[in-house]
Amino acid sequence: MAKGGIVINNALCKGCGLCIINCKRGCLGFSKDEKSSFGTPVAAFENPDKCIACCVCAWMCPDFAIDVYKFVEEESS
Repeated sequence: MAKGGIVINNALCKGCGLCIINCKRGCLGFSKDEKSSFGTPVAAFENPDKCIACCVCAWMCPDFAIDVYKFVEEESS
C-alpha cells in the first residue's frame, strides 16, 4: 500500500482547519507551537503513519499551503 507525506507551508496556512476536518484518516491536527499571521494555530502533520497520500487535504486548502507526496513501498523478495 502506498504511504504518503505532506508538507505544510506555514507562511500560507491561515489555520482555517478545512484540511483537518476533511482528512478521514486523522493525519492532521492544529499545531500547539506554530501560529499563522492571523494568530491562529496552523495545521500540522500529526499522524504520518496513517497517511495514504489521498490528496484531500491539499484539495480542500483554499490557500494552496499543502504539498502531498506519495511513497510506494517496495516488496521484499
